[in-house]
Amino acid sequence: MDTRTVLEGAEISRALTRISHEIIEANKGVDGLVLVGIPTRGSHLARRIADIISRIEQAEVPVGSLDVTMYRDDLAQHPTRAPRPTEMPVSGIDGATVVLVDDVLYSGRTVRAALDALNDHGRPTVVRLAALIDRGHRELPIRADYIGKNLPSAKHERISVRLSEIDGEDAVTIS
Repeated sequence: MDTRTVLEGAEISRALTRISHEIIEANKGVDGLVLVGIPTRGSHLARRIADIISRIEQAEVPVGSLDVTMYRDDLAQHPTRAPRPTEMPVSGIDGATVVLVDDVLYSGRTVRAALDALNDHGRPTVVRLAALIDRGHRELPIRADYIGKNLPSAKHERISVRLSEIDGEDAVTIS
C-alpha cells in the first residue's frame, strides 16, 4: 500500500492558526465562543485552536469534548469503539457560539451525530464546524465553516491524521 504525507507538522500548525483567525473574525472576538472537539483527534485539535485563540486574544476560550458514539446512525455497519467521556465547559453551551472541531470531514455522519449529541447538552445560539481535512464524498448536506485543507480523494483511499498528543508526531497521510 502506497502512503504519502500530505501535511507535516508545520503545515498543520499553520492551518490551525488560520482556522483560529477565521473563527475570531467570524465571531468578532471570543465573547460567547465555545470549542467542542469530537474525540479522539478532534478534541486535541480543539484544545490547540483554543490555545492559539487565547494567545491572540489574551482571553481563555472554553473547550469541551463530545463523544458521539451512541448517536451514530451507522452502528450496525461499523464496529464501535468504546464510548469516551463527554466533557462540556462549566459555563455550558446555552446561548453560545459553538464550534465543533473534527479531524476529517467525510460523509457528514459524525457531524450529524455530534449535532444530535449537542442537543442533549444545551441550546447554542449557533453551531459552526471546523475540520482539519475536508475530503469530500458527503452523504448528508453538511459543510465545514473552517477548513484546514481540502483534500480530494477516492472513496477507497484512507486519510490518517496523526497528532503528537496521541501518535508522537503531527502528519496527515493518504494511502
